[in-house]
Amino acid sequence: MTMARFLIIFFLIYSLMHAFFYSRVRVLLPEKWPAHALLIVFMVIMILSPVATRLLERGGQDLAARMSAFTGYGWLGFLFYAFWGFLLIGAIGVVFKLINILAGSSLPTLSGPGSAALVLAAALAINIYGYFEARSIRVEKIVIKTAKLPPGTERLRIAQISDVHLGLMVREERLAEILRKVEAENPDILVSTGDLVDGDMQKVEAIPGMFGKIQPRLGKYAVSGNHEVYAGLTESISSEEAFGFTVLSGQVKTVDNILNIAGIDDPAAGLPEDEKTILTKAGNGLFTLYLKHRPDFMNDTLGLFDLQLSGHTHLGQLFPFRYVTGWVYPFQNGLYYLQKGSILYTSRGSGTWGPPIRVLAPPEVTIFDIVRE
Repeated sequence: MTMARFLIIFFLIYSLMHAFFYSRVRVLLPEKWPAHALLIVFMVIMILSPVATRLLERGGQDLAARMSAFTGYGWLGFLFYAFWGFLLIGAIGVVFKLINILAGSSLPTLSGPGSAALVLAAALAINIYGYFEARSIRVEKIVIKTAKLPPGTERLRIAQISDVHLGLMVREERLAEILRKVEAENPDILVSTGDLVDGDMQKVEAIPGMFGKIQPRLGKYAVSGNHEVYAGLTESISSEEAFGFTVLSGQVKTVDNILNIAGIDDPAAGLPEDEKTILTKAGNGLFTLYLKHRPDFMNDTLGLFDLQLSGHTHLGQLFPFRYVTGWVYPFQNGLYYLQKGSILYTSRGSGTWGPPIRVLAPPEVTIFDIVRE
């Protein structure tokens, strides 16, 4: 999908959501026009804010861009749950109305100001909860047995972060908490499976030093995600290299004759890569770790990697959006045993994109202990 087509679809859907929202909350407004006009102007500004935020950031207006991001994306999260709340209560109202017609009862049709206020209060409560869930980073621990570790290596510990989205919204404070979780586990390797960078890192000078404190004995490795492409792939890769990561772009590295690490760019980069050819280069009998941002796989690569680490989906980030992401990416959360001995793990992500909230999709840092079978 081209960016122009994506923007057209986004603005169409987002505008329709606002129109529906207005149709439901107008019962709470005074009859005179100024209040209605002010709300409509505010909603138009919010519809345009995601694009305005990017333009302000690219124009070097960092403070204005951050204010626009917090306001616009915060509103998006609130509108999302208000929209679903109004849909739900509207559907219940229709059912009650039909029952009244058929049974002669007098059930409320839930179309008055009380119902509208209840939906808004519920949406606000969910967003408050989601704000705190987004900051409650879990450490998920996975043990994988293999016969491919070389003699003398009984355990290999890998820490995965994914979808941090460093930029206007996710800054030093959030990153510090993520890295504290990583450091406490003392991994041998740290990997980032895409969307680590989602903005101009020149304005966040402390981040290279923060990553510099994490020095796993076998190094740090990363691959690009679609948001590195949106932020500027060359600049994003330069930033991640400044963080101390070796960025793999269709490459395979054999690390200390202990394991292979392969990685490819996200398809958004427009660089077609033959995954089978890339993974075939790792045919030395060692455990092969495959870093790929999106949680999908090619059937002809099964058996060529032992463990694929991915992210991208955020498990929908905002429940019930997981059912949309799950339709596109069925392997969207957790551990999956594939054919020919290959394993796929999809992280829920360590940060947030868009609204600074998570609902029933808590962020994670994932620790893999690869142990001798």
